[in-house]
Amino acid sequence: MANSINSVSDNLMQSMNPKSASAAKGTSAEEVQNRFLTLLVSQMKNQDPLSPMDNAQVTSQMAQLSTVTGIDKLNEAMKSLQDSYASTQSLQSASLIGHGVLTPGNQLVLDKGKAIFGVDIPEPADSVKVSIVNGSGQVLKSVDLGGQDVGVAPMTWDGFSDNGVQQSDGRYTIKVEAMIGDKKVESVQPLSFGMVSSITSGVQGVKVNVDGVGPVELSKVRQIL
Repeated sequence: MANSINSVSDNLMQSMNPKSASAAKGTSAEEVQNRFLTLLVSQMKNQDPLSPMDNAQVTSQMAQLSTVTGIDKLNEAMKSLQDSYASTQSLQSASLIGHGVLTPGNQLVLDKGKAIFGVDIPEPADSVKVSIVNGSGQVLKSVDLGGQDVGVAPMTWDGFSDNGVQQSDGRYTIKVEAMIGDKKVESVQPLSFGMVSSITSGVQGVKVNVDGVGPVELSKVRQIL
């Protein structure tokens, strides 16, 4: 009985203990096809003569092989496309280092009496009004831009309030209100300004690190100044 157990062939042992995922991952598409065809031929040779496989069964199994092979090729193509896209994003992001950008955000930084910000207008508006508010909620500066088409409107502030008082350097809040007739445009949003200092590439994609704003996805950069 011991001899019977010890005489188990290596092929049978390998079939009962398939290779690890990492080893199987390296199997080529040709090997997968060859194994499938070998199993199919073996199955046909050993089939019950009184109940042979019909053409539909053979066609179905061949279709399964074609589907699996096609999915593998599609996965490889998608992986290659993703790698290429990530590489392109990294190159694009690297070119932004040292440049100023406008990104979604309602914070404005007044530095030495100068500030840059913007407004993102997703649809034509009859009127657009921008307000700069201090930490106490007081409106210091109001600007009526009138009617605006779709796009990004960059703006500057010299630090003076509506009553002519120079405001101290620091952070302020931007508020935007856009109207189409008597309907408020909810999707309009303020844009914060900052200098791109570096880029970060990870599982969540490429992000640009903007001074005073933080990490921002490349797709959210509305304008480069």
